[in-house]
Amino acid sequence: MQEIRRHFHEELKALEQQTLGGLELVIGQLDRALESISYQDVELAGMVVADDDRIDGRYLEVHQGILSLLARQAPVAGDLRVVAALLHIIRCVERMGDQCVNIAKLVPLSGYESPKDKDILDAIERMGQLARSQVSQSSTAFSSRNTELAQDLVRQDAEINRLNREIFRRAVQIGEDPEVREWAMFMILVARCLERVGDNTVDIAEQTVFVVTGLFREFADASSPSSEATPAT
Repeated sequence: MQEIRRHFHEELKALEQQTLGGLELVIGQLDRALESISYQDVELAGMVVADDDRIDGRYLEVHQGILSLLARQAPVAGDLRVVAALLHIIRCVERMGDQCVNIAKLVPLSGYESPKDKDILDAIERMGQLARSQVSQSSTAFSSRNTELAQDLVRQDAEINRLNREIFRRAVQIGEDPEVREWAMFMILVARCLERVGDNTVDIAEQTVFVVTGLFREFADASSPSSEATPAT
């Protein structure tokens, strides 16, 4: 029995590493998507779209691995919480990958000239830096089971939300030139994608706290009221 449990924990740890490796793939995709926006690099944007298959493949590997593990074992207590959390996190990984693709697909649509407004581009770049930091921090928080690091993501996410609203206001006020306005509308969509990446890292942070404490609650942020903790069942 001890040998069986040892193998189980080895498999579970390997699945966790695969999942966290998926977050590293997201960081790479996010870096390239943001670079393609900054330099209107259509070729690089195409690479982001093509490489999404790697993230989708990672999602399938982890998802199927967890289902196989559940079919052969009956995890309880803390182990079961980790299994449930990994299923949730790998879904967040897949969604963040999709947001990187959405950003990349906007590059050829937004024109081949240089970006039209420095203030919007600076805000987009800042959002990208924050989103990248949040993805990295969410991975560190989960791997180290650090609830304080996880909860700090709410603070960072509030700044992403603020920048998202700032970009929207700037785009609305940008002027009458139709080309500039069209570009600004595309940047609103880019900002929305980055905002969703940030939201997914907060979801991962919630899973970190759930694994450690056995309680699940949605973190409060600038856009939602605080929620009461819900005991795990």
